[in-house]
Amino acid sequence: MFTGIIQALGKISRIDKSADSARIEISAGGLDLGDVKLGDSIAVSGPCLTVIEFDADSFAVDVSTETLERTTLGSKRVGTAVNLEKALRLSDRLGGHLVSGHVDGVGRVVERAAVDGYVRFRIDAPQALAKYFAEKGSVSVDGVSLTVNAVSGTTFELMIIPHTLQETTLGSLAGGDPVNLEIDLVARYLERLSSYDTNPAGTGLTAETLRRSGFTEN
Repeated sequence: MFTGIIQALGKISRIDKSADSARIEISAGGLDLGDVKLGDSIAVSGPCLTVIEFDADSFAVDVSTETLERTTLGSKRVGTAVNLEKALRLSDRLGGHLVSGHVDGVGRVVERAAVDGYVRFRIDAPQALAKYFAEKGSVSVDGVSLTVNAVSGTTFELMIIPHTLQETTLGSLAGGDPVNLEIDLVARYLERLSSYDTNPAGTGLTAETLRRSGFTEN
């Protein structure tokens, strides 16, 4: 698990592709690898990847064809900057929101606009994910925990502060760029609960109970 609070900006230093996977070496930038062990998880611009090699300044991961095809990792090149976050420890502060590192889909930036010192992004999400976005809800974009400002159809809006722009790859995003999206875990489980009849007898948690409590719309 992760928090979506980026710990360092890394850079892809090498990509070795095979028929069904790729090995990617990443310069860790300011990420402290002193407590990293083989098999540990590091989120790389969203996807949770397993460390297979490392030294003081870099680490390597193996990436499956599915991950290459279903995330933006397949389009990354040597020299590309990436957001890095080590896995959450139970003693850490949860500064963002709970992020699994399992990318749900790839969205696309449709607008970047400067607004009073901030940057507003409008991102178009895949149709299948649109129902999970809600005003003031959480979303992970390229591994960064963010708050949704507004939603319209399949498009949602973000307002990014200067610090986040400087410390993550979001600062270099432009219109048309693809981004990894992970929906809020709470939204995922609420949908499952509301669509699955766990108690045919009519007691316990039901879709009607969720509606009356304000978790779902009429």
